[in-house]
Amino acid sequence: MAHPTGESESDAPRLNFDRRLKLEFHGSSVTSDAGLLAYRELDDVLGLMVIAGQNLADGRTGRNGRHDLIGMLRQSVFGRLAGYEDVNDADRLARDPAMRWVVGGRAAHDCAASASQMGRFETEWLASNENLVVLADLSGQWIDRVHGRQPPRTIVLDMDSSVSPTYGDQEGTAYNGHFACTCYHPLFVFNQFGDLERSALRSGNVHSADGWKDVLEPVVARYRGKFKRRYFRADAAFANPEVYEFLEAERYKYAIRLPANQILQQRIGYLLKRPVGRPPSEVRRYYANFSYQAQSWKTPRRVVAKVEWHPGQLYPTVGFSVTNLSRPAERVVAFYNKRGTAEQHIKEGKNALKWTRLSCCSFAANAVRLQLHALAYNLANFMRTLALPEAVKRWSLTSLREKLVKIGAKVVRHGRYVIFQMAEVAAPRELFQEILRLIDGLRPRPAPA
Repeated sequence: MAHPTGESESDAPRLNFDRRLKLEFHGSSVTSDAGLLAYRELDDVLGLMVIAGQNLADGRTGRNGRHDLIGMLRQSVFGRLAGYEDVNDADRLARDPAMRWVVGGRAAHDCAASASQMGRFETEWLASNENLVVLADLSGQWIDRVHGRQPPRTIVLDMDSSVSPTYGDQEGTAYNGHFACTCYHPLFVFNQFGDLERSALRSGNVHSADGWKDVLEPVVARYRGKFKRRYFRADAAFANPEVYEFLEAERYKYAIRLPANQILQQRIGYLLKRPVGRPPSEVRRYYANFSYQAQSWKTPRRVVAKVEWHPGQLYPTVGFSVTNLSRPAERVVAFYNKRGTAEQHIKEGKNALKWTRLSCCSFAANAVRLQLHALAYNLANFMRTLALPEAVKRWSLTSLREKLVKIGAKVVRHGRYVIFQMAEVAAPRELFQEILRLIDGLRPRPAPA
């Protein structure tokens, strides 16, 4: 009998420990990323890639374009979603059946784009000034589409910077003394659902708040007039009177960490004296609030202080926040402390999406890569917030990739349809079926007659 790979059955390799076992290779009919099909369904329901196709400009001038722009963008974003952080694996993924059906079009029955095609797509076409502006806006447009299906009542924005170490002679890389490495220093804005509202790649030696307005203002403009309750949080790097004035003009309530100084310490001096008596075994917390005007401020603002005395600690831990919230000091501190979730989102982006992989030579190409990683991150987070059953709602993005995306499957083709025979391991049939049901629930329904 003829072997599917072209060799006779007797030529198939066998294992020495048991000669009854034979090895067959069917690379074009087996995939390890069958879970991507669920994300492709979510993309279809929300129309995310359609938005991209309506705004991105195709840089090709010839008429022999084998793959359309939306398909190549899908290949870039979904590849990163599956853990392939650059185009090095594009030749193999071009033949992967799951990726081919995700890309769609001609790729479903032929091949997706090769490594050379994807390299030109990411470093040339998308790196044009026009497309780079569109990519930076695309995350916000995707989030607006999600909010159109499940409108939130409030919006909370968290701004933070991060480090992306570099290991070559990339354009714009520089040594950063705070991180003690040669790096890029990107800036991020998240919302309370973990969605990445906007990001920007910056040189490695800039201040943490450098260019904050260019990143924050487009996000604020999108939400202008949409919500009555709008909030903002950031660490001490953004303790800048220009930031306060901007947020106050936009009617945002904010809590921003304030660097300590001698005047602030004096205002809470009565809380800094060690309490009388034997220290207890638990942490003791004290709160205070007062009006304060720094020399660079045009008007006084409310400052909230928290003092913590830890067992065995000689001096207390002191923190200050400047705010225009009217709630009690303890609740202001609790609100600000939730800003730490932004750091967790950044860690997920680094670990699950590998968005620190910025190894291109040009700054523009690396900026494109960061935006593609941001889109992949948002698509993964949409799956978590919109379409996961309660039993797995708290899965991290890494767990989602390893347990939902990385599902092995055998592909069986019939005349009219294709079957993915998926392995039932981490994501059993009932779980996958429930995910698809929740995704279908997001589909717009026709109005009743």
